[in-house]
Amino acid sequence: MLVPLGLGTCLSLFGDASLYAILPTHTEAAGVSLAALGILLSANRFVRLLLNGPVGVAYSRYSRRRLYVLALFIGALSTAIYALSRGFWPLLVGRLLWGLAWAGIWVGGNAIVAEVSQRRQRGRWVGLYHGFFFLGASSGAFVGGLLTDAIGYHRAMGVAAGLTLLGALIALICLPEVRSAGPVAARDALDPPPSPRHLGPAAAAAFALYGVNRLVVPGILNSTLALLVQQVGTHIQIAGHAVGVATLTGSGLGIATLIAMASSPLLGALSDRTANRWRVVAAGLMAGVAGFALLTIGTPASILAGVPLTALASGGNQSLSITLVSDLSREDQRSKRLGLLFTLGDLGSAVGPPLAYALIPFLGIRGNYLLSAGLLASMCAAALWLASRPS
Repeated sequence: MLVPLGLGTCLSLFGDASLYAILPTHTEAAGVSLAALGILLSANRFVRLLLNGPVGVAYSRYSRRRLYVLALFIGALSTAIYALSRGFWPLLVGRLLWGLAWAGIWVGGNAIVAEVSQRRQRGRWVGLYHGFFFLGASSGAFVGGLLTDAIGYHRAMGVAAGLTLLGALIALICLPEVRSAGPVAARDALDPPPSPRHLGPAAAAAFALYGVNRLVVPGILNSTLALLVQQVGTHIQIAGHAVGVATLTGSGLGIATLIAMASSPLLGALSDRTANRWRVVAAGLMAGVAGFALLTIGTPASILAGVPLTALASGGNQSLSITLVSDLSREDQRSKRLGLLFTLGDLGSAVGPPLAYALIPFLGIRGNYLLSAGLLASMCAAALWLASRPS
């Protein structure tokens, strides 16, 4: 179940990840202007703000397998549009279709994992699924860049479309119909599910955790790290060698992705083992607070130490917040709540960059990171309080 689901999600990301990596330097080949990049690269995120909720409702009513596989094929279609067309409007259609596809893939994939796993193993399952996500996001950009240099923009997008189609075919052939984990999962509760009409403090905190996580790492940190490195110097000496800003920034974000890919299943499995997810959440948040505190120092050594710590927190708490919402939702609520959760996360990651740049004249880059540390510290206090409550 997990392998075809994860491969479908992983391969679906190749087109989107490649486009983020190569479109800014290949606007002429794509037939678009530099001014249009912001609209094209963000259109899919903004459309998801409208679609995540309805997609969650659809997954609660119809066949999860069919909807998930359909979303993968729509993703392949969107990437094929990148490969076969030039100009702003066809690319915009492709980006909007990708927004629809990713809403179906991400809401559906997480809903399926939550549905088929029991509570005592859900943290590890969700974490492993997120490992496939991080693998697709990182390798898609890398492979897309290599292919573009070797065979050109349109052919590289064609290969990405083929890989996305391959993921859809794997899911179509190998992914079975979803079956609930049954009454065992309902009895194996870390916390009793809340009333269907109310979130309750634990579920509300899990929503806040996901939103804050997406705001401070993909939103604020990833969009401003290059500026922080640039402030340190155009070339930085590491072990006696001069390293450029772009190389250091790219390497840092690449390493961060790998750490997040590893921390998701590790912290998820640890939360299963301890039977207290909030205690593990608090530990991850402490790492995040320490990471952002180190980034405010702004030396090469503090940056190299701070970025991995923020990645550890980001990867683990992204999957743990989804696991918590799944734990704390009844079966008929789960897909709907996950749709709302991802809407909140998309809002945070979309608002983060403009918010960070708006605050730079007042707070500076380090002030943004201090604010991020404060937000994570407040979530850590909430997690410690929830961890101390009797279950």
